[in-house]
Amino acid sequence: METRRYGEWVVVQRDGHVAEVRLDRPRAMNAISTELARRLTAACADLAADRSVRAVVLASTQERAFCVGADLKERNGLSDAEFGRHRTVLRAAFTAVLDLPVPAVAAVAGFALGGGFELALSCDLIVADPTAVVGLPEVTVGVIPGGGGTQLLPRRVGAARAAELIFTGRRVAADEARRLGLVDELTEPGGARAAALALAARIAANSPVGLRAAKRALRTGSGLGLQAGLEVEDAAWRTVAFSPDRAEGVAAFNEKRTPDWPGE
Repeated sequence: METRRYGEWVVVQRDGHVAEVRLDRPRAMNAISTELARRLTAACADLAADRSVRAVVLASTQERAFCVGADLKERNGLSDAEFGRHRTVLRAAFTAVLDLPVPAVAAVAGFALGGGFELALSCDLIVADPTAVVGLPEVTVGVIPGGGGTQLLPRRVGAARAAELIFTGRRVAADEARRLGLVDELTEPGGARAAALALAARIAANSPVGLRAAKRALRTGSGLGLQAGLEVEDAAWRTVAFSPDRAEGVAAFNEKRTPDWPGE
């Protein structure tokens, strides 16, 4: 297990081909300050550039909260000009998570609200335990979701359901969140992180070239018409079909052994 800390509040742990990014600001329940956002962006940039990483888990070091969203205490002291610069830094952090080229799994326990839930939505899959409470309450404090929530949530649950959740700003407990599709898997109490890591390990056992191409096709094709989406898929398929990973996968299947992926 390799551990690297990015500033005071972000920790990255590596176990083989799985990287875990843990938010570690427990006193503020991982509220996203300017500094935390900068460090999260840097951590994700390093992971995106590392070809040995095949899956990422985004989690918290404590169970009370995954992340409660923006640091409103910090924002309260910002001038308009400072607030504009702060917005640019926070948006970069959400983009860094969203743009990870490998599958990303969020492990949610406790509160995931506002920007915290948007960080989870920026991942491909969300695993939660029964303590999870999610929501986008931004309209209750005079803003709107600005970390991708108005775009990512309707892609998960449809436009009408997303509108209801965003317009009311209500909090959704774990059971309802699972029923509505706000989270993908509900675990036993305290089990979200372990389940997310296990899921990431299953993902990471597959072809790294295939994983990156599949994610690229899923993300790029989302929202396109069928024919345009099929062209996106075909382009992604061609990047894999003539790769050493494909040759190894076919050989391993025929020889009844575990693939030793070249990763190219």
